[in-house]
Amino acid sequence: MKKHYKLILIVTLLLTTFANHKSIAGIEENTEQKTLTLAFIPQENPEKLIGDINKITKYLANEIGINVKGYVTQDHAAAVEALRSGQADISFMGGLPYVLAHNEIGAEVLLSEVYRGRAFYRGRIFVRRDSGINDVKDLKGKSIAFADPISESGYLYPLDIFVKKGYLGQDEDPNNFFKTVYFAGGYQQAIQAVANGLVDAAGVSQYADLLLTPEQLAKVKWIAESTDIPSHVVCSRKGLNTEIKENFKKAMLKLNTPQYSYLLKYVYSPDGYVEATHKNYEHVEQMAKRYGYLK
Repeated sequence: MKKHYKLILIVTLLLTTFANHKSIAGIEENTEQKTLTLAFIPQENPEKLIGDINKITKYLANEIGINVKGYVTQDHAAAVEALRSGQADISFMGGLPYVLAHNEIGAEVLLSEVYRGRAFYRGRIFVRRDSGINDVKDLKGKSIAFADPISESGYLYPLDIFVKKGYLGQDEDPNNFFKTVYFAGGYQQAIQAVANGLVDAAGVSQYADLLLTPEQLAKVKWIAESTDIPSHVVCSRKGLNTEIKENFKKAMLKLNTPQYSYLLKYVYSPDGYVEATHKNYEHVEQMAKRYGYLK
């Protein structure tokens, strides 16, 4: 573990809180399961997500033939813990929390999101247009908001931009470069903080600006972007009933068809979904090891 990443220690503690408790993730497949529970990370306004969840779970229940319920987790670590403890059977999350869940509890990737026809995207550094900041070097001694400490596009990959440019060492505390580092709780919250002048910059997904109002969007620009990142995943806990899992995948893939595509706006608004395997997320796993999230 990298010495300066104190926040990773906190994340690790969160992920191991229930390690000594009986976990659904570690028991045999339940053939009598009557309810499928979904966990959603709060990458946008949680209140909006709650309304969206009600619509998508109703659709899934009709397709799968069992009760489906969902809820918004407090953060990415809580989504991982929900899979571990059995509070959730399936979670919508980013690539970094997924690889942590895969290594910690055997979580299985089912699907990847597709945006703009691609199953990958990038992290970007956003600033206000009127800030006079045109290069990441100009952020020395400035404040920055990230989405979440275990978000790939909302922290790890944007931070890697500064490392690759030589402004931060891989083992260096980010506070040695920035005046203040905040974690806003989601893409929308972080980029809105920039638009509203609360911080100097935000490190978030390239699509975070879609979460701004037209007035806010006119106030921001991006000045740097990361390498390619595999898209967000839909993953299941270990031991989830195989039939339920396959029926869920079929129902989600139906959202790619014209008849059901209107429902995509209730699951973070991707263009659609494709089947995926862990191999698709090996680069994220390598990054996680490089920065001390995994051994």
